[in-house]
Amino acid sequence: MEITVHHFYPDLLNTYGDIGNILALKKRCKERRIEVKINNVHIGDDISLNIGDIVFIGGGQDFEQSLVVDDLLSKRNVIKDFIEENGCVLAICGGYQLLGKSYTTQTGDILEGLGILNIYTVASNIRKTGNIVIKNEENGETYIGFENHSGNTYINDHTPLGKCIIGFGNNGEDSYEGLVYKNTICTYMHGPLLPKNREITDRLISNCLKSKYQNFTELEDIDSTYEDKCKDFLLNRFNIK
Repeated sequence: MEITVHHFYPDLLNTYGDIGNILALKKRCKERRIEVKINNVHIGDDISLNIGDIVFIGGGQDFEQSLVVDDLLSKRNVIKDFIEENGCVLAICGGYQLLGKSYTTQTGDILEGLGILNIYTVASNIRKTGNIVIKNEENGETYIGFENHSGNTYINDHTPLGKCIIGFGNNGEDSYEGLVYKNTICTYMHGPLLPKNREITDRLISNCLKSKYQNFTELEDIDSTYEDKCKDFLLNRFNIK
């Protein structure tokens, strides 16, 4: 079995170690003898996305987002079709914002987004920085990460990734963080996200393989002792049982 991961703009959207998400995917696939091919997508590149691939869009500051937005808009239809057909997407921070309708900067400029998700973001003068812990209300899983953003994202009728136990989340107002739409996961959690949350890593891999291989049923169990110990240590440090 093999997976292709399309890493969008790795030279521009890679704040706070987001490349670690790619490394985590590769590691947990390698331990299951699943081959991973990385396709780095740069400005001006043509793309072809197949169901069974994974798209990763990392985080970037306002300047970097302004550099990639026109190119991303030129790829809108391909990305939209991929998402609507249950392709697997992980979008972090700036990547999260760009999948929405718009991002309004602190100076009032409006950056058009792809409009695939029914969300919008407005910059504030309050920076939301620090550790974040959330609980997914559907499966009961707890996720941890690090957030650093001034944008307030409003997800309207979308399902949140989780409810904040610690941290600000999407906007610091409604206590929710991220969103899940079909097989697309969006979040403000850096850290990076996947090394700290093997559950999300494995879910991305599993959903990808289910779409690609008709005879695939479930992922092989692998030793996750170190991942679990790390997470337990951090949760204890945050006084969360």
